[in-house]
Amino acid sequence: MNQLRIDINCDVGEGIGNEAELFPLIGSCNIACGGHAGDAKSILEMIHLAKLHKVKIGAHPSYPDRKNFGRQVMDISKEELRQSLKLQLQSFISILKKENVTLHHIKPHGALYNKIAQDENLALLVLSLFEELDVVKRIYAPFGSVVAKMAPKNGVEVVFEAFGDRNYNKDGSLVSRQKENAVIRDPKAVLNHVLPMVKSGKVMTVEGIEIKISADTICIHGDTPNALEILTYLTNELPKHDVLLSK
Repeated sequence: MNQLRIDINCDVGEGIGNEAELFPLIGSCNIACGGHAGDAKSILEMIHLAKLHKVKIGAHPSYPDRKNFGRQVMDISKEELRQSLKLQLQSFISILKKENVTLHHIKPHGALYNKIAQDENLALLVLSLFEELDVVKRIYAPFGSVVAKMAPKNGVEVVFEAFGDRNYNKDGSLVSRQKENAVIRDPKAVLNHVLPMVKSGKVMTVEGIEIKISADTICIHGDTPNALEILTYLTNELPKHDVLLSK
């Protein structure tokens, strides 16, 4: 039987403090850049962990909204947002250069991630930063999203991301965190959620409808309370189903 390979990523540097345990179990990470969480100290700590465990480094910029952890759309002008994202990324990249490590990808966070999946103007704003900052042209984005469709036309490679610990609606969007069934916490349920994504390119929605999806990397949120338990279970169980973890 052919063995598949999948990357698992985590959002890190968000003040949870569990990263030393998570990094040995992941292939790539998305480091908070100071918008919703993080500062120069936490960024440096995450870079050191990534270097130690050979984990690919991504930037995780967001709406400048620490109060709501970047999980609400902010009513700010596009220019204000552009300047904030540019500053977040410039600061992050300068630390990477000092540490002599390479940026692998950019993955917008929270409400910004969800917004550019639907909004062409905001998607273009984010994609234009790749050229302006002259950074690696690779973005983590959801399959079928506006930003994923626009990225190749703007010279940006797309790595399709799916969420192992989040439920999906029938339109391919994530179930709102305001709803009780938004987050999947049981490790076995996460495995059963992930396997069809990786092996069949399908995901079961909360409406009980199977929809098409593509996953090059699976996100397990670092702030999911039992993230370590989930990651440990996936690490042990996925190879039994002929799915190898990328590192």
